[in-house]
Amino acid sequence: MMHRTITIHEAPRTLTDAASLADGALIAKVLELRAEVEQLSRALESRAVIDQARGMVMALAPCSGEQAWDLLVDVSQHRNVKLRDVAAALIGSTEGQALPDGLQRALRDAFRRLHTADRL
Repeated sequence: MMHRTITIHEAPRTLTDAASLADGALIAKVLELRAEVEQLSRALESRAVIDQARGMVMALAPCSGEQAWDLLVDVSQHRNVKLRDVAAALIGSTEGQALPDGLQRALRDAFRRLHTADRL
C-alpha cells in the first residue's frame, strides 16, 4: 500500500473538502429532523381533531371511547376517507358545515350498527 504525501498547497483544500462533507452531512441531518418535526406536528393536530370527534361520538351514541374509535375507523374504511378527514367533517358539522351525503349515510349506518350490537 502506498502512502501519499499531502503537499502544503493541498492541505487547505483537503480540510475544506472535509469541512464541506461534514457541513453537507449536518445539513442533511437538519433537513431530516425538520421533516420529522413537521410530520409529528401534523400527527398531533390530526390526533386532536380525531379525539374531539371521538368525544362527540361518545356523547351522541352514548358509547365507550373504544367503541367511538372503532365507529370512526369503520366509517373511514367503508368510505375510503382518511380518519382525520372523517373527524374534521364531523366537527365541522357543529360549526354549520354540512356533512357530505356519503359520509352522513356512513355515520348513520355505523351508529345503527353500534346500537344494534348493544342490544344483542
